[in-house]
Formats: sequence, structure tokens, C-alpha cells
Amino acid sequence: MLSVSSRAYAGESDLEAIAHLINICEEVDRLDEGTSISELQAEFNQPSRDLGRDICLWEDAGGKLIGFAELSISETGEPIDGWLWFRVHPEARGGGVEAAVVAWGERRMREVAKERGTRVKLRSYVRAEDADRISVLESCGFQVDRYFCRMARALWEPIAQAQFPEGFALRLFPGEQDSEAWVEMFNQSFIDHWNHHDLTVELFKHGLAQPSYRKDLDLIAVAADGTFVAFCYCEISPEECDRTGRNEGWIMCLGTRRGFRKIGLGRAMLQAGLHRLKAAGVETAILGVDTANPSGALGLYESAGFHKIRDSISYVKDV
Repeated sequence: MLSVSSRAYAGESDLEAIAHLINICEEVDRLDEGTSISELQAEFNQPSRDLGRDICLWEDAGGKLIGFAELSISETGEPIDGWLWFRVHPEARGGGVEAAVVAWGERRMREVAKERGTRVKLRSYVRAEDADRISVLESCGFQVDRYFCRMARALWEPIAQAQFPEGFALRLFPGEQDSEAWVEMFNQSFIDHWNHHDLTVELFKHGLAQPSYRKDLDLIAVAADGTFVAFCYCEISPEECDRTGRNEGWIMCLGTRRGFRKIGLGRAMLQAGLHRLKAAGVETAILGVDTANPSGALGLYESAGFHKIRDSISYVKDV
């Protein structure tokens, strides 16, 4: 292994070097995972993130940053999941840095297990075509746990008008004062899904305060008694569009709460979201989906004109 040392994140003075490393990797790997300092700031400043322990950097003998890793650790549920995301400089790959990254992630999750008194798992996503990363994870004892895909739909193609069942109405999310109602709806919508961890009101409010948040893209369906029953939140990242040269917007999350499924609310919310993205000038809508989603989301998206553009795999390791 190269002469490499690891250290904790030192604060915003590290952001430029981290962004540079990620973008150097992106030039080689072409995974659509480039970033900017402002995007890193928003990601790192999430509530409950322990920046001193959940981020680690590796440097060579000359002090050059050659490795970066972060853990996103679930706040709720059992077991606690730690999602490991990392990048190693192309010139430093295969020399042991990757194994050191995984070992760091394992140590950190064991700390979490001891502090919280519960089981933990270490997880990592990988693009299906990223053979090198798959080899690293499998050599470190990770196993395949779930398959996902990214889908796209051109917005110049016709979009059906949203038809809501009688007694339900489309609304913009009223705002922060209704955060608890939105979070309760979200958790009831995803409680049956794979690897669900309850969203917290604190984390939700953090998202509302981000520069990327747009109220005009935050849609809910409301029952006659005022209950929030379904949602479609869309997002447009000007920085990502500038970086990729593509005019895309995301269907970030779409769901219908228990007791209100199979009556057309999900389809209506999806169609409403697509119309909002088109009105905002977006050319292509993107979304991600669990291919084994029990609610039939994959079939819904295919019937609404989406096609698969990418596969990814969730790996897991018990620690």
C-alpha cells in the first residue's frame, strides 16, 4: 500500500479538495456523480450528521487528497444502517485505500452499535456497470441485497392530465407549519417498503430550508377531511444540469399512504408532477425505483412513459 494517512474532516477548508477529488473521479468513471462546494455543504450540514466521525479523508505522503468517504447513518429503526459512499483517486486505486475505507466504515458502525445498543449494517450502492467497485465490495465481504434502476421520460411527449378520485384535491404543500402532517404521511406511505427508516421532522425541515427547494414543485393530495394522503415532490438542480449539459428534473419522491392506495392517487400525483416539471422548462424527467417495490411502482412508471436508463445494486455487510 502507498504511504497513506487518514484523518477526520477538518471543516469547510476541506471542501474544495473533496469536490476536486470527486470531479477527477467523475472524469474517469462517468457515473453522473460530480459535485460542487455548495452541494457538498448542503449534504454535510444535515441534522444529526457527526462531521468529525462520519467523514474521513486519506492523503498521500505529500498531503494530496486521494480518498474520501462519508457515512449516512439512519436515525431511526432497527437495525441501524450506515450507507457508505466513497471515492478513491484513479491513480491510487488497487493499492489498499479502498480496503482502508471499508475498514473505517466498519469501525464507525461498531461505535454506533455500542452507543445505541442495537444491531447495525454497513451498506453501499454501486452502479451495475462499475465492475471495479463491485469487485472491491465483494472482496470486502459485501453481498447483493437489492436491485434498483433509474428511469427517464421525455417531457415533450404527451402527458395525460391528472384525474383525481372524487373527494380528493391537488394542493401545494402549505409550508413548514404542516411539517408534522407531511412527515406522518411520508412514513405511512413507505412503512411497507424495503429498508424503511422513519423520516424525522427535523430532517424534513432541513430540506425545506435548502436553496434547491421549490414550493411550486412540492405537491400533495388532500382528502375531504384535510388529511394528507399522497405526495409528489420534484426537484431541479441548475448546478447538475450545467455540469452534465442535460436539462433534467427529478421526481424525487412519490407515495400514497396506507388505506388510500389502488384508487389512482399515485398515477394522478405522478402526472401532476410531470406537468409541473414541463412548465418549469425541463426537457426530461428522471426518477429512481426499487425494482421489487411491492406497490407496483415500476409498472406505474413504465405505463406513464418512463424507460430504464441505468441499473444499480445495493450491497450489505453485517458488522
